[in-house]
Amino acid sequence: MDTKQAYNLWASQYDTNDNKTRDLEAHALRLALADITFKTCLEIGCGTGKNTLWFQERADYITAIDQSEGMMAKAKEKISSGRVLFKQADITKEWQFQDGLYDLVSFSLVLEHIDDLDHIFREVAKSLHPGGRVYIGELHPFKQYAGTKARFDTEAGTEVLECFNHHISDFIRPAKKYGLVVEDINEYFDDNDRNSIPRILTIILKKV
Repeated sequence: MDTKQAYNLWASQYDTNDNKTRDLEAHALRLALADITFKTCLEIGCGTGKNTLWFQERADYITAIDQSEGMMAKAKEKISSGRVLFKQADITKEWQFQDGLYDLVSFSLVLEHIDDLDHIFREVAKSLHPGGRVYIGELHPFKQYAGTKARFDTEAGTEVLECFNHHISDFIRPAKKYGLVVEDINEYFDDNDRNSIPRILTIILKKV
C-alpha cells in the first residue's frame, strides 16, 4: 500500500488512536514557533488539522497541503476559516500550489516519507520570503535507527508505512545548498526523560 492510500485508510482513526509521536510533535511545534512571528504559512502535511488549528490563530493566511484526501477531509470538518485554503498535492512533484511567497513553511511528520530531500528544499527556498523560516518536526533519527516507523492497526493487521531513514545532516546539507541555514535544533523526549531515546527532532531554518 502506498503512503497516500495508507493515510486515507488511517484518517478515520488518526485523531483518536494513541499516538505519542503525533502528540509530542504537536507540542514541539508550538514550543519551537512560540517566539517566531509569521503572517503567511505554507503548511506541508496538514493531515487532520492538528497544527492547522494553531496556525490559524497566529497567521493571516495559511495554505494547507496534504496528499491524502481522507486526512484533509477530517481537517476541513474542524476548520472553516476563509484564512485557510486547503489543497491536495504531491510534494514530490513540481510545486504549483503556492499562493505567493510565505513567511513560514512547515513540515510535520512528512519528510520521513520522502526519499529525495534535495527536491523538497529547492522548492521550499523558492516559496519563502527572504528572512522566512522553515519548521521541520520529524521522528528522531535515533528512533528510526531502532526500527520505529509510522504504523496503525487495521482489521487485516498492522499497516506499516514506507519510511526513509534521514540523518540530521540529510536535512541540513541540502537546505544549506538552497540558502536555508540552521537557526535552531531541538530534541523532545517521552515524559521529558532525557535519559531515554529522543522521539522528536525539530529544526528551524532561515532563508538568507
